Amino acid sequence: MIVEQIMKRDVYALTPKDTLNDALKLMREKSIRHIPIVDDEENVVGLITSHDVKNALPSCLKEENNPTIYDTPIEKFMVKDVIVGHPLDFVEDVAITFYESKISCLPIVSGGKLVGIVTSSDLLYAYIELTGAHQPSSKIDIRLKDKVGTLADVLTLIKKHHANVLSILVFPDTENNDSRIISIRIRMMNPLSIITDLRNNGFEVLWPNVPGVNL
Repeated sequence: MIVEQIMKRDVYALTPKDTLNDALKLMREKSIRHIPIVDDEENVVGLITSHDVKNALPSCLKEENNPTIYDTPIEKFMVKDVIVGHPLDFVEDVAITFYESKISCLPIVSGGKLVGIVTSSDLLYAYIELTGAHQPSSKIDIRLKDKVGTLADVLTLIKKHHANVLSILVFPDTENNDSRIISIRIRMMNPLSIITDLRNNGFEVLWPNVPGVNL
């Protein structure tokens, strides 16, 4: 999945000369928390978030006791070293950028121009969609030997039960370096027959871990 598939294209932006009050008003009216700041050619030159606004207003009012701080240009408070992304970036790489840089949004530019924005909420929703967790389904966790063919054997068995696989996630096994934990989400509300079949064929089902569990 690439960024252009999840980014918001209708981006609300302001200019450096707009005021703090303009930013506060726009955030309230549009229910947004991030505003890219652009120049006359739509190049991203800054970013201001609701966190920045909240931090700016109390400190300035306390020190200056001057309500006209609301009329101060955004350029005084905006973040100027803005990390940006591209529409063709992979969502996984963007998620790493969010994690490593501790950011909550990423303006998306193409040809130097602002074309979209991705927030942490967008990434979370993309993850939910990718895993199929928002659909009626069940999750089965299996410990598999880390060798060729084991996952294919599991999928062949699931196919016998005419179950649709929505997603497959692979996690390291903290108890055994020679194994992996495979989390398979299938479009079936009661996969007890699959779980029984898996166990009968020697697979270690970790979740559900009790036969007949209410899924």
